[in-house]
Amino acid sequence: MQDFTAGGIAGTPNRTQTSGSESLDARIKQLVTDSGCEKSHDLIEEMIITALKLGRDQTTTADLKLFNRSLKELRYAARVFAPYRHKRKIVVFGSARTPETDPESIAAEKFSRRMVEEGYMIITGGGDGIMGAAQKGAGREQSFGLNIRLPFEQRANETIHGDAKLVNFNYFFTRKLNFVKETHGVALFPGGFGTMDEGFEVLTLMQTGKGRIIPVVLVDKPGGRYWETWFSFLGEYLLKLGLVSADDFHFFRIAKDEEEAVQEITNFYKNYRSYRWVGARMVFRLTHKLTDAAVTKLNADFGDMLEKGEIVQTTALPEESNEPELAEHPRLVLQPFRRNFGRFRVFIDAINAAETA
Repeated sequence: MQDFTAGGIAGTPNRTQTSGSESLDARIKQLVTDSGCEKSHDLIEEMIITALKLGRDQTTTADLKLFNRSLKELRYAARVFAPYRHKRKIVVFGSARTPETDPESIAAEKFSRRMVEEGYMIITGGGDGIMGAAQKGAGREQSFGLNIRLPFEQRANETIHGDAKLVNFNYFFTRKLNFVKETHGVALFPGGFGTMDEGFEVLTLMQTGKGRIIPVVLVDKPGGRYWETWFSFLGEYLLKLGLVSADDFHFFRIAKDEEEAVQEITNFYKNYRSYRWVGARMVFRLTHKLTDAAVTKLNADFGDMLEKGEIVQTTALPEESNEPELAEHPRLVLQPFRRNFGRFRVFIDAINAAETA
């Protein structure tokens, strides 16, 4: 189980709503019990009440169809991913128009093959081109395809076609949610509007603290300048105009080849495992405990991040009891300012480079 908001969803107060009728609320509660739901009864009940309120509000048929289909798509995708929660996954974005014989596609195929060797699964948009090459490199058993229904161009590639891990979406927003919700890293290869859209979506979520920080690598063909040109635009215009900050550039890395991209992702999880918010505190879960000297150095180097207190190494907090599978891992707990999230990315690098006990 993972929360792509790093605890933001779990930490949101559940303001229980009612239908306005005690007898109807009781019937809904009984319906949920009779349906065989084993957990989160209150949330299921609330979704039913929300649906009933949509009807009362005289919501248009078009909107009801949109809401209904969106929920069904999200539910089906969650069901497909559920058996693979224990495995880390990497999303590969890139153009569906690039022939699989082109250097960019060959690089994507090599990258995906290496990530599978490192124990990861691969998620793509399920199409041809760079997506098809990445799927081919990963192999059918280690692949997910999140396909979008379009009147042209997009179709499932031959590797994932007919597989149970191919999910077809009608809406881009439900598809994009599943990309960011299920992945532990992103590899961007050259692409068009869709690739830019998906890449900036991930960067925006991290920049605003709405999505957990994950590694983002930009990969091109050998000697290619696609991402260098993109980077120059960001620096020359967005940064100089003050539309982004220098810290935002820490969210991504340009890799000189697919092997460097693999190392960037695997090194991200060298000691760092995950983090979550517990109220105002940020809790980093580690694989190995750090030395006291390493924690002292982190406090010296990252004191500017702290709103109050200091970085403390400890065990699991009581508020984390809903994640028993992580209970044994050491923690770093701090209360940071909720801004300049690119600085947090640097902090994760420092954790991975720190001396362990």
